[in-house]
Amino acid sequence: MYHNDKPDNSLIMFFNLAGVVAAYVLLALSLYKSVDVPLATKGYWGIGILLLTLSLVNFVKYRFDNQARIDRINRIEEARNEKLLEDYVGEAYGPDKRDAA
Repeated sequence: MYHNDKPDNSLIMFFNLAGVVAAYVLLALSLYKSVDVPLATKGYWGIGILLLTLSLVNFVKYRFDNQARIDRINRIEEARNEKLLEDYVGEAYGPDKRDAA
């Protein structure tokens, strides 16, 4: 049986999402309000921020995928160890001796 021992982090994720949205809104507002910066430079900054966001999303995704892979390997090893223990106990006691215990 699988037990979810990880804490619920939806509040932290929501707080981080709100921070990202606020950062984008403030960045867009500052780019819109700055009159000394040419439009081409504003577009260059905007594209840079979007590419940085894409890179960060991919980085976090690969970290989560790696953690899921590690968790899956650990569950497989635990199941294998449990099976080895069951086989050892079954061989040591045998079907006749297991019922007597």
